[in-house]
Amino acid sequence: MRPNIVSYIFLAISFSCNSPHKNSNAEYPINEKIAYPKPDSAGYFTNINTGKTHPAEIITFARSLTGIHYKYASTDPTQGFDCSGFITYVFNHFGIAVPRNSIDFTFIHRGVRLNEAKPGDLILFTGTDSTIRKVGHMGIVVSHPGEEVKFIHATSGKAYGVTETALNRYYSGRYVKTIRVFF
Repeated sequence: MRPNIVSYIFLAISFSCNSPHKNSNAEYPINEKIAYPKPDSAGYFTNINTGKTHPAEIITFARSLTGIHYKYASTDPTQGFDCSGFITYVFNHFGIAVPRNSIDFTFIHRGVRLNEAKPGDLILFTGTDSTIRKVGHMGIVVSHPGEEVKFIHATSGKAYGVTETALNRYYSGRYVKTIRVFF
């Protein structure tokens, strides 16, 4: 049975960086080497198991992807990345399962103050409309506490791809939270 156009539209919406629904294992790109987490009783992922991976490994690999173009709903470096597709690709490279959609990171219960952000933390922002206070964009912190906050992300903006950005006025106005992934 061939999927119809509605199936393809649903799939595209499911992989959106702004998709506002709960996660399910079916939303992950298929990777047999990754033990995908189970959602909690409310249907949300609240824990990321990083195993023995060190944040420096994540940052080095993420930086190796600098310049890859932006592509909505993609986790494929040959096609480009959206913001959460970039995060998914980087973490999955190390066998670390993470939610596929940026909004699903809202429920990770390891928030830290922005001035305490360190490499490997995830920084969450609203979508481009900062008046809608839902997570719609994200990146990986690459700076150390006490330094200017910088993060690497896949942006559809001026850089149009994977780039490092300082937490400037534009992103400060969209800032939602920082979550600690590595302990």
